[in-house]
Amino acid sequence: MKKFSHTTGDGKVNMVSILKKESSLRTAKAYAEVLLNKETFLLLRKNALHKGDVLTVAKIAGIQAAKQTAALIPLCHNILISKIDIETKLNITNKSVEITSFAETNAATGIEMEALTAVSVSALTVYDMCKAISKNITISNICLISKTGGKSGNYYKNK
Repeated sequence: MKKFSHTTGDGKVNMVSILKKESSLRTAKAYAEVLLNKETFLLLRKNALHKGDVLTVAKIAGIQAAKQTAALIPLCHNILISKIDIETKLNITNKSVEITSFAETNAATGIEMEALTAVSVSALTVYDMCKAISKNITISNICLISKTGGKSGNYYKNK
């Protein structure tokens, strides 16, 4: 049975020490999807929502959130983010916004949580900016697509 690194032998919470770990290049890519109804999607597509440019605000929110990850996730280490990027794509077939983040660092611990936080907050921002039209909005499929570097090696989600 695999041991959890964030608990002690007697099950108490533990922030893992990364002091002896070597810094290395680490990347992570994450994904989220926001499903909208037809009316909301059409307004978003035309950039005609009263709150403004939803996709640009969502991108900025995701970048800001990634930089605050250690403040939001209790046992997450504060790391220097070398790069965080958010891409949004409108999926006409599903009436959805597909959000992808890419994060990069040279650190002693991974950057997956920053990438996941970025897409999560970007998705919540889309919800916030669209909710006046309809609250029939679903945020789904938040997941890690890939991560590279570190002791555990590379990971690529099976499609």
